[in-house]
Amino acid sequence: MQDQRDVVRFLSDPATYGGQPVEVVETHGAQVFLVGDTAWKMKRAVRYDYMDLSTLAQRHAMLLRELELNRPTAPQIYRELVPVVRGPGGLALGGPGTPVEWLLRMWRFPAGDELLSVALRGGLDDGLAAALGHAVQAFHRAAPLRPADGAHLIAEILDELDRVFADMGDALGGPRVAAFHAGARAMLARVAPLLTARGAGHVRRCHGDLHLRNLVLIDGRPVPFDALEFDERLGTCDVLYDLAFLLMDLDHRGLLRPANIALAAWLLDADGAEDAGLAALPLFLAVRAAIRAMVLVQTDRARGQGDSVAEARRFLDEALAALAPPPARLIAVGGLSGSGKTVLARGLAPMLGLPPGAVHLRTDLERKAMAHQPETAALPAADYAAGARGAVYLRMLARAGVMLRAGWPVLVDATFLDPADRQAAADLAARLGVPFTGLWLTAPPEVLLARVRARRGDASDADEVVVKAQLARDPGAGIWTALDAAGPPAAVLQSARAVLAP
Repeated sequence: MQDQRDVVRFLSDPATYGGQPVEVVETHGAQVFLVGDTAWKMKRAVRYDYMDLSTLAQRHAMLLRELELNRPTAPQIYRELVPVVRGPGGLALGGPGTPVEWLLRMWRFPAGDELLSVALRGGLDDGLAAALGHAVQAFHRAAPLRPADGAHLIAEILDELDRVFADMGDALGGPRVAAFHAGARAMLARVAPLLTARGAGHVRRCHGDLHLRNLVLIDGRPVPFDALEFDERLGTCDVLYDLAFLLMDLDHRGLLRPANIALAAWLLDADGAEDAGLAALPLFLAVRAAIRAMVLVQTDRARGQGDSVAEARRFLDEALAALAPPPARLIAVGGLSGSGKTVLARGLAPMLGLPPGAVHLRTDLERKAMAHQPETAALPAADYAAGARGAVYLRMLARAGVMLRAGWPVLVDATFLDPADRQAAADLAARLGVPFTGLWLTAPPEVLLARVRARRGDASDADEVVVKAQLARDPGAGIWTALDAAGPPAAVLQSARAVLAP
């Protein structure tokens, strides 16, 4: 293995940059030297079972591939490759001399704009979480297709994990490793036909390393960067497997609500094409968590430390939990406009089923998607006529059916003023043999009207005129469970959870 100590000392020295201070960030495969408005990235001379950076030629090739992959998506960050050369006067950045190392020069962005930093300071709100899901779906639509057998791709990853984990029993715990091996193989056997079928159209040259540290806000938009470059096979995967890394990362950090909203937004933009793939999401989440456990142990060993053992074990425990998902169920939340259906649904959905929770389907969003309009665009009255309204409910319940068949819980959010729509939801659950619960939110007219007046930037087009018309034909809860929604959202959520408790 090549010795990089001289180069590291040179790049860590403020004198190299005219006296500017240097901050060094280390990962298991790279070191990044932050100086002023520039980030210099150097690949570490390491060799893992899945990544070989042991020679200068290999490190140069990987940096070049990293530039090729990321500059189209994040041109505001990625600049060029620069050699570290050795000349008569010693080491230098660029210029004449023999290259002894290669660096990727990037524009440095404010650390506070990294999505992890945004999340840690509480800035990953509902709007940004939805924007995140939309941005990742746009990234996936633009990614090149790479038709392949999706089941074989996951089997290869499990083979690699088996090989690496065989030497990590001391760090991760032998029983955990054995349980993961058995559970992952069993689930792969169940979903293999689906993964093979998804190989045509859903397998692309994806990001491959999509977590919060590899997303940054640029002009207020989430932008992926630092895509996996060292193995085209690992970078070629099912788009839902690519998303699973982000969802797993959010879940691991306790950010279930943003994860839930991002998933729903990603699925919405896919226009139903990804709904059936949810059957494979538990396996994808488990594999992603297991890989994270593996990387933590490898990084510890590369640094000669053992600081990450507890977190690595936690990741593997989360992987095991993902391999045992609870059964699907259908929850419907209805009520007049302004009753707080979406507020309740957003709070409740992350608590249902396997993290990141039940998929929240909302007629307001389905209607805008059908009209190919932005979520906050006002639609004409024709889009709310009886026939158009019926089509929206049909679409929402059809999507719910696909997801329920995939074994994933669903929460549908609509006014459900027509008893026939309520019956359709109950009938869907009955046909699929999943539990159904209908919740009906109530609030005094003055509360409904005040809430609608206060709305800003919402997907609902309902105004005071609409609310008054609904009040005139309010069907009441019927056989659904009525919840008083006039109070604080936390109280309504607590009441709903009490109804849904086993």
